[in-house]
Amino acid sequence: MTPQMLQTFFVMEFLRFGIDLAGMSILMFGMYYRRYRDKELVTAAALFNIFVFAVLTVLSVVDFGVAAGFGLFAILALFTLRSEPLSKTEMTYFFGSVAIAVISSVQGTTIPFAAVTVLFVLVGAYVIDHPKMLQSVSGTKISLDKIHHALLADPAAMRAELSRRLGVDVLSYQVLQLDYITEMAKLNVYYRKH
Repeated sequence: MTPQMLQTFFVMEFLRFGIDLAGMSILMFGMYYRRYRDKELVTAAALFNIFVFAVLTVLSVVDFGVAAGFGLFAILALFTLRSEPLSKTEMTYFFGSVAIAVISSVQGTTIPFAAVTVLFVLVGAYVIDHPKMLQSVSGTKISLDKIHHALLADPAAMRAELSRRLGVDVLSYQVLQLDYITEMAKLNVYYRKH
C-alpha cells in the first residue's frame, strides 16, 4: 500500500467511525437513556457497538470465511445465555446499536450510503418509540419483597393488588424472576395513570 492509499484508507475509516459514534450516541444516549434512564444498558450497548465496529472493520479488510463468521455469532449468542434477560425494548435498542456498527463498518458501501442508512435507523427508532406514539401505556420494573400468592395463580387479583400499591391502573405484568429463598419477585409492570 502506498502512503497515499494508506492515508485515504484511514480517512475513510475515521469517517465511518464518526458515523458509527454519532449514530450510536444519538440512539443510546439521546433516545434510550433520556426515555428509560438505564445507565447499565447504555454503557453495555455503547461499548458493544465500538467493539463490533472494530472487529467488523478488521474482518472486512482480511480474508475471513463464512464459517468463521458463524463461529463469531455463536460466541455472541453465548452472551445472551449467560446474561440477565433483557426486555424487548432493551433488546431492540441493543440490536440497533449493533446494527449501526455493522452498517458503518461494512467496506463495500459508500460513506453517504452508510450515513443515510444510519439516519433511517435513527428516524425509525425515534418515531416508533416516541412517548406520544404509545402514550397511554407506561412500563416499569419493580421488585416485591414478598411473593404474593396471586402472582401466578390469579393474575386478575395480582393486577388489582399492584394497582392498589402503585396508585395506577395496572394493565398487565410480566414475571422476570422469582426467588423463593429471599421471597423476592421482579416484575415488569405495564400501567396507565388514572
